Amino acid sequence: MDYLEHRRICAKKQKERSDRFDALSDAYRGPFTSQQRSILNAPIASLVKDVQNSTISPLDILRTYGKTAAIAQQRTNCVTEVLIPEAERWATSEVNLKGPLAGIPVSLKDTIAVGGFDVSVGYSKYAFKPYAEDGTLVKLLKKAGAVPHVKTALPITLLSFESTNDLWGVAKNPHNPKYSPGGSTGGEGALLALNGSRIGIGSDVAGSVRAPAAWSGINSIRCSTGRWPKVGIDTSMPGQEGIPSVFSPMARTLDDLIYFFKSFIGMKPWEVDYTVHPIPWRQEIYDETASSKKLRVGLLETDGVVQPSPAIARGLAITADALRKAGHEVIPIPVSGFPSTATPAYGLQIASMLLCADGGRTFKSFFRGSETNDPGAAQIHFYMSLPRPIKYLWYLYTRYVKRDSLWASILRYFHPLTAEGNWQWVAKREAFRGTWFNWWSEPAQSFDFILSPGNATPALPHGAMHDAVSSCGYTFLWNLLDYSAGIIPVTKVDAKKDALSKNWKPSNGVEKGAYKHYDSVKMAGLPVAVQVVGRRLSEEKTLACMQVVEDALREDGVVYQHLDVENLPDLD
Repeated sequence: MDYLEHRRICAKKQKERSDRFDALSDAYRGPFTSQQRSILNAPIASLVKDVQNSTISPLDILRTYGKTAAIAQQRTNCVTEVLIPEAERWATSEVNLKGPLAGIPVSLKDTIAVGGFDVSVGYSKYAFKPYAEDGTLVKLLKKAGAVPHVKTALPITLLSFESTNDLWGVAKNPHNPKYSPGGSTGGEGALLALNGSRIGIGSDVAGSVRAPAAWSGINSIRCSTGRWPKVGIDTSMPGQEGIPSVFSPMARTLDDLIYFFKSFIGMKPWEVDYTVHPIPWRQEIYDETASSKKLRVGLLETDGVVQPSPAIARGLAITADALRKAGHEVIPIPVSGFPSTATPAYGLQIASMLLCADGGRTFKSFFRGSETNDPGAAQIHFYMSLPRPIKYLWYLYTRYVKRDSLWASILRYFHPLTAEGNWQWVAKREAFRGTWFNWWSEPAQSFDFILSPGNATPALPHGAMHDAVSSCGYTFLWNLLDYSAGIIPVTKVDAKKDALSKNWKPSNGVEKGAYKHYDSVKMAGLPVAVQVVGRRLSEEKTLACMQVVEDALREDGVVYQHLDVENLPDLD
């Protein structure tokens, strides 16, 4: 009976979504008008000014993005809840049309509470249980003048760079439907890449706004804990604070991301959300960094766990070369340059233990018996559930027979933790953070930012998390440290330039899983991105550094080509 109820709810929920799209008026169909093309191409700042001056109607903007959202949904299955009918009312009666985000459509990860709609988090047991009122984040958005118009896809458990569940189906990459758009905020990545929204709000616990940005070809920033609201949301792991999840913005363009961040922080979210630090937007920090003629850049070409794939290494080299040409100092950071007690490999071990301290029991507790798990989360739960003697034998085999000390170091302690054990790993986290703080502060480093891969590979095919779930170190490290980190798309995979050497062999189990699905021919055309990393609570400086990187690339003739919603290739 549980299976039948699960299937019934999934079918009913997907039909509700289809019916709501189908019921939209003709204003959401047909060719794009010249005004709509202008709306799609105008910067947010320009649109806000036009709405405030009554030059353009917020309904015109909403209907433009409702049209593109419908196209994005048809191609990628990126939307969960359709808010558009209600958004028409909000756009004319509830939002502040004199606010800093007047009339701007904003899409929301499915975890965010909107009054009258579910927060299912991909679990069928939470479907058809609408929230009575908006969460704090949505209230702030409306107060600023923004218009929420859709909620977007995520993976069940939220612990994946996929965005798939039984309730909503498989979200697809906007460049190639055989590949993932990233996760866990993958629906936002796909929607924004297809211009189906101006701003997206997601959450990030191990790379969940950065992986979708990198894999779908958009911009995002992972904020430090306390810079962005988190009240009024649901999660698959309530109470998990070893690696806190942080809500953060995503945008198709960097200009939009910067404008939105500044405008939203200007709404003083700390006055309505106790988790937010009272730190206003610091324009002087942004201006000083953005105008600097010579920044000091640390180049992290590898974390010593997974070598970046040829495509990612090429994107990193293009960016580093452009920065040098622009006059900035680019200093390679060898893995041997990290303190022995604060290597990225050790960081991956600490972060993995803290995030999975309960052995996966909490996220699994929300499943119906017949509900399909994410392949990566299933691997985590499977290993955590094994008897300790078997796990110890597995560790010994990996360490001494396969001679894979790195993978063995992760397997050795990967057990559910007691309260005492959790405290011990939190203490290791704090020591790790302190060592990094001191290391970055030394004169030999003192970087303005670190340039690193956003992930070891471009987007992976559906189901690949079964093998690659542990290869998230290039994003997970900065969650452990609570650093601000942003993604910038640079180029796209080239079948020939990015081919893997025939002599290549993985050096450890994590790398083997990451590379199992790497194929430059099949991946041709997928986005290639880089990551810009700043220190804790330094979002203004990190965004300015992202602007410096984009400017350097542009001056060097490197301009990322976004998808054009009116000229999309045919789907296979």
